[in-house]
Amino acid sequence: MADVIPTGQERATIVRRAVRVAVAAGAGFYPLLYGAGLPVMALYALFAPIAVGLLSPIPGSGRQRASVMVRALPPALALATLGTLLAVDTWAAVGGMLVVGFLLAFAAVGGPRPAGVGPGLQLFYILACFPPYAPDTLGQRLSGLTIGILLLTALELLLPDPPATPYRERIARALDEAARGTAPGGVPPERLREAGARLRLSAVPPAERPAGAGRRDRALEQSGRAVRRLLDQLATLAETSPTGIDPASAALLDRVSRLCTTSARFLRTGEDPPVPGALEAAMRDFQAERVRQSSAAPGERPQAEVERRHSRVLALAESARMVEITTDIAVHGRPTEPALPRRLFWYADLSAPRLWARRVVGNATFRSVLFQNAVRTALGLAAARAVAGSLDLSHGFWVLLVVLTLGRTTAGATWQAVRQAVAGNAAGALVAGALLIGLGPHTDVYAALLAPVMLVAFALGPLLGVAYAQGLFTLVVATAFAQIEPVTWRLSEARMIDVVTGSVIGLLCGLLAWPAGARSEVHRAMADLLRTCAELVPGTAEALLRGSGAVTGDAPGTSVRGEQAAPRTLPGVHKLRLAEAAYAQYRTETPAEDTRADWHAMLIAANHMLLGAHYLPRFGLRSPVDATDASAAWARTTAREAVAEVDRIAALLAGGTPEPVRRRTAADSRPPTPLSVDLEVWLESLDQQLTRIDASLTPPAQPPPPVTPSGRRTAPPG
Repeated sequence: MADVIPTGQERATIVRRAVRVAVAAGAGFYPLLYGAGLPVMALYALFAPIAVGLLSPIPGSGRQRASVMVRALPPALALATLGTLLAVDTWAAVGGMLVVGFLLAFAAVGGPRPAGVGPGLQLFYILACFPPYAPDTLGQRLSGLTIGILLLTALELLLPDPPATPYRERIARALDEAARGTAPGGVPPERLREAGARLRLSAVPPAERPAGAGRRDRALEQSGRAVRRLLDQLATLAETSPTGIDPASAALLDRVSRLCTTSARFLRTGEDPPVPGALEAAMRDFQAERVRQSSAAPGERPQAEVERRHSRVLALAESARMVEITTDIAVHGRPTEPALPRRLFWYADLSAPRLWARRVVGNATFRSVLFQNAVRTALGLAAARAVAGSLDLSHGFWVLLVVLTLGRTTAGATWQAVRQAVAGNAAGALVAGALLIGLGPHTDVYAALLAPVMLVAFALGPLLGVAYAQGLFTLVVATAFAQIEPVTWRLSEARMIDVVTGSVIGLLCGLLAWPAGARSEVHRAMADLLRTCAELVPGTAEALLRGSGAVTGDAPGTSVRGEQAAPRTLPGVHKLRLAEAAYAQYRTETPAEDTRADWHAMLIAANHMLLGAHYLPRFGLRSPVDATDASAAWARTTAREAVAEVDRIAALLAGGTPEPVRRRTAADSRPPTPLSVDLEVWLESLDQQLTRIDASLTPPAQPPPPVTPSGRRTAPPG
């Protein structure tokens, strides 16, 4: 049975894909074999749609997949040519497999579409690099491959899957919800947070995820995070100020609402962008009023709760300003206004080649799960090619096909897939052997069976699971090869031997190369990320504790975009990308352990520290002149405790058992007033996030054993 029961929409998608692949394969195979008498060309025309349409999970709508297939045709022809030429010698083919295997697997750094088409391109090299060495058939091979891909491309356009909601539209819908949420009682906090959760990339189809290295994709991904943060801030504001807000806050929120509405329309149409600087001017006016009030005599200042509300409103306006910048880059491809702070928009003025170079270099490390997967895949395929060539296995192509299709990112998941595959192939081999013995050389019967067998196999295999898919594919192989050359029941025997050989090689690679998949890497990456970002906390606190009565980075009446010495956030941004990649890989592995760990909260906390390091030194009110030493001591102690708590979390992630950090008592939860309200709100929010993370990593305390009437404690059960 399948591990996950497909939904009705998923079943319809699988059936449509099965029809497309079966029709394309048959439309190329039958005329070329029986009409033109070209078995080699027919074999490649049959194999090409299966490789690209079935074994390569290319995401997207029909038009998107068709575009990927057309662009993949030239490299497919080049790989088939390379494999044909390197088939002259086993070790030449092995060396080519090592290089090709790594490069195509590592191409996943380019996003879901290169990752999806990679296995199909691998298979074009694999099929061609096996004996017989026949460079004279190269023309037939390339012609058949071209015919097969073009036929499937046409069917992708004629029988497409319904398009998914683009990420730009998802952001626009979330912005519409944010615009409504700026009014008191406009949208319940729970609904605001749900709207933000729908922007998580895990909830977005792979084809629509902004995962590329270019400016547009980076801006869309950053915009999604900014909109999520804005929605969460609006939800928090609604919870902390349920009865309404003051006129100044209402005016700024109204400006935020208009920006959200305009940005949503801009994303949808590409026209009528927000008026540049309008929100910035409103924030500047709001900030000037805050500065004036903070400089007033102690008795004339607003109440502490009002100051905290002002701080929250200005913070969410800054999130909206980031949305304005990111949508501008996403629509135009580059910023039309200065994208500040530059450290957060470091990609905005870089060329596409430089951005791609950074993506590649950033993942060219053993700490990158994409690099790990590429190395594992390349070594497994090269070893399989060496074994198949050295042992002269009949149809050794299947050995590599098993390694490629059954390999998983963890040894446990690979073993589970291998067990099911071997069982399915055993059953399929028995049925195929009986079929070959019973029908003998009756080619016409195999020709009649191939099309329905393909349709059933390609539809039921993905629906029922690995065992059924492998067993049914064995029947497809038998009915296809029986038409190309005379075969006996030993074809099933050869496939069974190849499947077992490939399974053993895949298992060994899984055991020797990062057998735990991304589990250990996500622990290490999250620990490094939090430690790097935590280094920014004490410096950010000091920036707001220095001086008195002024806005750091912006004097009253000057632009809120003014920048001072930028904090060193690039190391944190780099580690954030690696942590996000490790987390994305880890999530696909559905591990049985660490289910309590709140990985998403760790990413949010890292973002909170990075954004605060930029935002607070520019916007945060410094402590007023009558601030007490006790207030400054509270801030510095809280910052140190945050760093200590991060160190504890990192130690927990490394498997240690550190002592709990000494925390303030409830009576000390607020600083002796007055203090920079922005710093206070930021540190309190960070403290809450770290507390939630710590709780998710610490096993719940076991209750003490009950005491018997004699006063002795009973032993725990077991």
